[in-house]
Amino acid sequence: MIKKNFFFKGYRSIFTHDSPAIALTCCFIAIGALFKNLGFNIQESIFSTVLTYALPGSLVMAESMLIGASLLNIFLGVWIVNARLYPMAVSLFPLMMHKSQPKWKYYFSCHFIAISAWLIMKSNYKNIPKKHRIDYWIGIGSATVSVSVIGTFLGFSFSEHLNKDMMLGLAILNPVYFLCMMIGASKTIPVTLSVLFGTILGPIIYLLSPEWSILIAGIIGGTLAYLVGEHSVS
Repeated sequence: MIKKNFFFKGYRSIFTHDSPAIALTCCFIAIGALFKNLGFNIQESIFSTVLTYALPGSLVMAESMLIGASLLNIFLGVWIVNARLYPMAVSLFPLMMHKSQPKWKYYFSCHFIAISAWLIMKSNYKNIPKKHRIDYWIGIGSATVSVSVIGTFLGFSFSEHLNKDMMLGLAILNPVYFLCMMIGASKTIPVTLSVLFGTILGPIIYLLSPEWSILIAGIIGGTLAYLVGEHSVS
């Protein structure tokens, strides 16, 4: 079973000063309004948030439905965009593995992988006994999903008061928060440089290829940061 005190300790992390709660809520307000404009009812909107969870996946699903994509194309699109979460899972779950914990906890809690929850866990895992880190992680994930559902509900309920510019402004708050948190949490040269290179290269490559600018800037910036970091260590 899930250890309640560690679960609620993880859940309460959403109320700390550096919590992603406000940024996450704002983003899902935009998602909730978008779902309503697509013709979803409130139950479908909330179910979509819980099932898809991570913000880019929700956006891909909504935009794909907007242009009339098939169910298979929507599934593949969401699956591909959420593949970016795989490195987070690889870096995080070894820190939580303990032989006394049942496997179902790890399989179940994979759904909570998103940069908001990942950043909270990476910042606090050393303060949690390894045996109970998975319970703490499930608490964090449950809290971030709860905030996402609340944001979706608010966006759906007040969609008529949100114009396009307001929705774009709300949606961009979360990436800005992530950028600030990554800079604040960076303790190594490669991480710091990857953020810096990506920030510089993104707008430049966008002028050449808007559709591929984020991917190309990420690959080039991350590779350069890794090479510089390896060179500085050697």
